[in-house]
Amino acid sequence: MASPSYSLSLHDSQTRQKQVFTPLDPANVRVYYCGPTVYDAVHIGNLRAMLSADILVRLLRRLYSRVTFVRNITDVDDKITARAQQNGEDIASLTARTTTAFHEDVAALGVLPPDIEPRATHHIDDMLSMIAQLVANGHAYEAEGHVLFAVDRCASYGSLSGRSPDDLLAGARVEVAPYKRHPGDFVLWKPSSPEQPGWDSPYGRGRPGWHIECSAMSHRYLGASFDIHGGGDDLMFPHHENERAQSLCCHPGSSFARYWLHNAMLLSNGEKMSKSLGNFFSIREVLTRAPAEALRLLILGTHYRSVLDFTWEKLDEAKRILDRFYRALEKTPTDVTGPVPDAFMQALCDDMNTPLALACLHPLADAALGGDAQASASLKACGALIGLLEATPDEWFRSGSDEAAIDALIAQRVAAKKARDFALADSIRSQLAEQGIILEDTAQGTTWRRA
Repeated sequence: MASPSYSLSLHDSQTRQKQVFTPLDPANVRVYYCGPTVYDAVHIGNLRAMLSADILVRLLRRLYSRVTFVRNITDVDDKITARAQQNGEDIASLTARTTTAFHEDVAALGVLPPDIEPRATHHIDDMLSMIAQLVANGHAYEAEGHVLFAVDRCASYGSLSGRSPDDLLAGARVEVAPYKRHPGDFVLWKPSSPEQPGWDSPYGRGRPGWHIECSAMSHRYLGASFDIHGGGDDLMFPHHENERAQSLCCHPGSSFARYWLHNAMLLSNGEKMSKSLGNFFSIREVLTRAPAEALRLLILGTHYRSVLDFTWEKLDEAKRILDRFYRALEKTPTDVTGPVPDAFMQALCDDMNTPLALACLHPLADAALGGDAQASASLKACGALIGLLEATPDEWFRSGSDEAAIDALIAQRVAAKKARDFALADSIRSQLAEQGIILEDTAQGTTWRRA
């Protein structure tokens, strides 16, 4: 059951207001987020939605006894087909490789795995069942091997994105095919050529449209009505608008998602991230420059509904902040699980205000640096709740270092000192210092850490 101490408020995209979150079933809070289309490496713009979902689910699990979190894998899509042809590899090999890489990348950032991760290709029958129901109740129609959703049959179409019919058409950027009854009608099923992936169906060999995939998978695992649906704000229209419409029409009387959460986009040096501008960075590229927790802290330092501008300078600053937090944990180590301060929880429960929550960590670090063991324990507990400070200080300050090479140089220095070759010993210390390695000579031997 929910904790009586905190009331969670979330900004609902559909009502465009902050709402007190009330789950359909407090004994099982149900959440769905759109996952990746697996044809390429994940870039840090994609990561923002994954991190928003991660903070949400971590917080819900703090407040409720059970949370079911579903995040899908889109493994049938025309982008996947095109990339496989471009690479000269089969689709199954491409999607397997990129799915593995996705899992490795988000795990490196401390993103917890979903409870259920359905793949679109494993749920074609669920999609065809929904499509048949929509055709039967008059919300969809067949045309030249396609099945299309009739947007004018859904009275509330457009209410999620808040767009007028004219805006909806402009935003969809659809090619108005001659078989469409209305320009805004969208594809539920489309025919496949011999070289394209396809499945047998009552409408001929074909493949699903993108929108029906998430509707079918969320229904399979969360039911016709569930609590929260989320993703990047670029998905609000047409993807989420279309998901909502077809799901409500397929299951009359349901609510589909009761709350909609959308995170804002990520910029790079003030510009939209794109390969053509040369400011497109994969997660793996960024992690060659800084530890994963630094990237996580950088993203959490801006509210999920505010545009985030990524720069290398901000990444360096995030690393320096974490250095200070880890220095505090190193100065006053504790094995005790500390309490999470009320101010920290209140910030997270106020529409996941991670910048305000992070601000609570600085006075805890100050106190821990001054020897306060409870502050140190609370600092660690707050970090654990939002996926930070999960290394030991020793691991943190040694991260990114070639430990074998450093240990070899330290051994040379020890030998030089025994031989009273102090010039060589000092030279090795200076060489390591230039690499950011600080040596500390103790009675037990020489230890090292990153500056």
